[in-house]
Amino acid sequence: MDLREKFVLRASEPLRNMSELCCEFGISRKTGYFWFDRYKTHGAAGLEDRSSRPRRLTQTSGEVVLRIAELRQEHPFWGPKKVRALLKGELGEAPSVKTIARIAKRLGLAPLRIKRERKPKLVRRGRRLVATKSNEVWTFDFKGWWKTRDGKRFEPLTVRDAASRFILLCVHSRETFAAVKQHCEQLFRQYGLPALIRADNGPPFAARDALGGLSRLSAWWTSLGIEVSFSRPARPSDNGAHERMHGDLARELQREPAHNTGAQQRLVDEWVRKFNYVRPHEALGQRTPASVYRRSKQRMNQLEPRYPADAVVTRVNAKGRIALEGFQYFVGVNLSGMRIGIRRIDEKLYVLFYGKRLGELSSKPQRAH
Repeated sequence: MDLREKFVLRASEPLRNMSELCCEFGISRKTGYFWFDRYKTHGAAGLEDRSSRPRRLTQTSGEVVLRIAELRQEHPFWGPKKVRALLKGELGEAPSVKTIARIAKRLGLAPLRIKRERKPKLVRRGRRLVATKSNEVWTFDFKGWWKTRDGKRFEPLTVRDAASRFILLCVHSRETFAAVKQHCEQLFRQYGLPALIRADNGPPFAARDALGGLSRLSAWWTSLGIEVSFSRPARPSDNGAHERMHGDLARELQREPAHNTGAQQRLVDEWVRKFNYVRPHEALGQRTPASVYRRSKQRMNQLEPRYPADAVVTRVNAKGRIALEGFQYFVGVNLSGMRIGIRRIDEKLYVLFYGKRLGELSSKPQRAH
């Protein structure tokens, strides 16, 4: 107090130099002006130390503390924002995110990290699909397999609605056309059809060496009137939200596998139920995916893909060939049984269409027999 009084008295003198005065007392200019302003406003009383205790204190009730502990034990991988959203839904009000994190830490539970806001990464235009309503984009992928305790492989096929984050399917499946098609038929009957499907560029979703990259599965999707989009090779960020969901699945279930695949599937079903109906999502305004998702009105009927008005439509035979002007052209067995459109550019060049532009025919044809 004596030093502060000497300082403010010296600072009140006319023609004083504040910078030199602060150097003399060994304080910064910011501190010097702070004490001088306090003295001018409150007089000598303003030089006294003030309590750092918050002016407004809020106390969390014991019932809320117990409920926070229960939620943290039920959902050990959820952050404080999700816990707060559940509390607010149950009680009508809830402590702040920081308070919930502090309470969990004091209770000796796993620490809850408050994620800092990050600047969005730049994504090349046209690579990332942005969905604004249900069934605009569905994303397909196979989660990397893990072994159950009896040594069997468990590899779930996952399907997710991009706009609502609703998990439509998460089931152990083989990576074959027949197996995935069977799951898709059940899925389409239950939820209807999406406008577009985004999948990676590997089997069974895509065939890299085929026209348009279409496999038997994606060709079948196209025949239903669904647009198909493939992510770039070695670019999981093109389907980043789906990969994030896989990370949650691996962290919460893969670390402690079940005894067998049947038991593992039951755990997965319960995890999906909580993900869709219980877990709030920050991107949805702390709503659940089930409260946002709406079933598609488009039913599963075999549709004729669109072709250009000047295209000739022909059917691909069982050997993957088409007959055109007395010659045969091989277009791929994945399109067997499909009707594709052919537009002639010149005498040696044709363009093929099947819901989209597949490619060009310019190779030497074989004489039809």
